[in-house]
Amino acid sequence: MKKQNRLLALTLAPLLALSLTACGAKSSGGTAASPMAAGSAENSMMAAAEDGAVRQEALSTDTSADTAQLPESRKWIVTMYVTAETEDLDSMTASLNATISGLGGYVEDQSIYNGSAYSARRYRSASLTVRIPAEQADGFVQQVSGYANIVTQEKNLDDVTLQYVDTESRLAALETEEARLLELLAQAETMSDLLEIESRLTDVRYELESAASQLRLYDNQIDYATIYLTIEEVREYTPVEEPTLWERISGGFVDSLKGLGENILDLGVWIIVSSPYLVVYGLILAGILLLLRKLRRRRKNKKQPPTPPQGNYQPPENPQ
Repeated sequence: MKKQNRLLALTLAPLLALSLTACGAKSSGGTAASPMAAGSAENSMMAAAEDGAVRQEALSTDTSADTAQLPESRKWIVTMYVTAETEDLDSMTASLNATISGLGGYVEDQSIYNGSAYSARRYRSASLTVRIPAEQADGFVQQVSGYANIVTQEKNLDDVTLQYVDTESRLAALETEEARLLELLAQAETMSDLLEIESRLTDVRYELESAASQLRLYDNQIDYATIYLTIEEVREYTPVEEPTLWERISGGFVDSLKGLGENILDLGVWIIVSSPYLVVYGLILAGILLLLRKLRRRRKNKKQPPTPPQGNYQPPENPQ
């Protein structure tokens, strides 16, 4: 019993010391500046991160607006949602790939829709998930606006500083515990102590790998911004300015005429494409109608009374 208590005390002692050291580092701010300066800086950062996440939305196409500078001491995950229009999807896709490569990013996911084959106009679109270095995210949107029409733009900033620091502290504590367990494993005298230490060492190494994997995930999300880009191929760009009442009426009327013309054209295309089916179904329907007409005539003939015989037949004279 005493050996087990001593083993438990030796295992927990480094963890307690490391926890006290981490708490002291957090309270001191991690710098050698004066207490007043450190306290004011810490209060400013805590006030900025009080909500835990900063959300910025921009629903206009003005991508040249000044971007707020983020504190370098914080850990931010940048996510952007961008909708763009283009008159030539193939040309924009080529320009987009060149821009992504030039900024050191990559395409994580991509899907292209080429429209319906039964439509007179193929409504093409593309959806991409782009990973760009976080410091180049705004510059990427600005470059895209040079060869496309940015319709909507949304930017989300998620502060993960506390989670990152907590994971780092847990990783350091697990590494210290692993080193101590290896020392105890070399000093183990009984089989029960050996098995107990090995069991705990297995758990620690599993937790250690999990914490290291979480840190790698944080690093990837922090270093590279995630941009969800939707591209629509259009004939006319969506106007940026708010239209007047007359412009809305006239524009709506013109759009209705265009829509009517496209619907008529689509109907003509559908009739031509489906003509083999229509001919076959039309012949079958005509045959059914002829058969029904013949059956109807037979029924009428059966219901009519017999006609009298024709010729030189004279009815007998009435006797007087």
